[in-house]
Amino acid sequence: MRSSRQNYVCSSVLGIVAVMALAVSSVAQQPAANPAPAAAQPAAPVRATPVAATAVGAPGPYEFAPGVLTIIPPALDRDDSISIHDIPEIRENKALQWTPTSMSKTRTLFEMAKDAVFTNDVWCLELAFKPLRMIEVDVPQSTGRLQRKRVWYMVYRVRNTGAGLAGKVNPDGSFVTEPKPAESLRFIPQFVLSSQDRLNGKRVDKSYLDRLVPVALEPIRQRELPRGELHYSADIAQMDLKIESGRIVQGVWGVAMWEDIDPQIDFFSVFIRGLSNGYKWTDVPNGYKLGDAPWSGRKYSYKTLQLNFWRPGDEVNETEREIHYGPAPKYGYLYDSPEGVAYQWVYR
Repeated sequence: MRSSRQNYVCSSVLGIVAVMALAVSSVAQQPAANPAPAAAQPAAPVRATPVAATAVGAPGPYEFAPGVLTIIPPALDRDDSISIHDIPEIRENKALQWTPTSMSKTRTLFEMAKDAVFTNDVWCLELAFKPLRMIEVDVPQSTGRLQRKRVWYMVYRVRNTGAGLAGKVNPDGSFVTEPKPAESLRFIPQFVLSSQDRLNGKRVDKSYLDRLVPVALEPIRQRELPRGELHYSADIAQMDLKIESGRIVQGVWGVAMWEDIDPQIDFFSVFIRGLSNGYKWTDVPNGYKLGDAPWSGRKYSYKTLQLNFWRPGDEVNETEREIHYGPAPKYGYLYDSPEGVAYQWVYR
């Protein structure tokens, strides 16, 4: 209804302007209509329509109004750099268990494989993102025809701030961490949009991987970053991210896209892996038997950024204006996070 009123007012004003122009000169120029990404290139074979009343362009590729860009700073965890584990590949071989006479028993391989200290150089990138939005585009199908589809997307920026940490074991057996910047890094992204809805007390198992939608990239760029360069997540994985210093903030801009999202989703999260090389691993009890391949029974989980969102699910009238960053009030438990927590680092 609001969009109809806007179009009516806009049409009336344009009519008045045209009449006045004709009265003054025999040559009149018709004012441009309300701008939209698809109208900017009438000759383009693909039509794209933002799912919002108005799309406001940014003043520059890296300049936005306050509050438009959400920045998640790098998070370095000491436990990512230093961890303690038994080594079952050694501990399961009882033939290695013996009592020496010329040195301490703790110096045997069997005993050293208990509570062994593992160190790792870890790093973490900075992520900034714009509000999660929607756009409609004509997507080519295998039949050769075009199908009008709604694409959910999130424009983001990653940059290397030099945040890094190294673990170190001292001669006396103690261990510490110290800063260690990574001069050049690569962001190999994985964006997964997952439902946090519940049905009969159980989580609704619906997840959507970041998809490559070629016809949507340019309309999204024109709408979100008209003077900048926007990349697919797959392209960003090929770029070296050097450490940025000083006041100039550049980074690399990309976009994650999702297709065929269930319009009834109310609560959901976007999980982003690749911003850090941090990980954890556990050995399942009795998961390794002597003679098994190394690492048998070992489970790994990777440091992942979780961004929480909510919206009133509406199958009839989907609009990006209803998407809110952060958990729905009093529903923080749905995201397995404390109340009011918009983002958190998890291992999955």
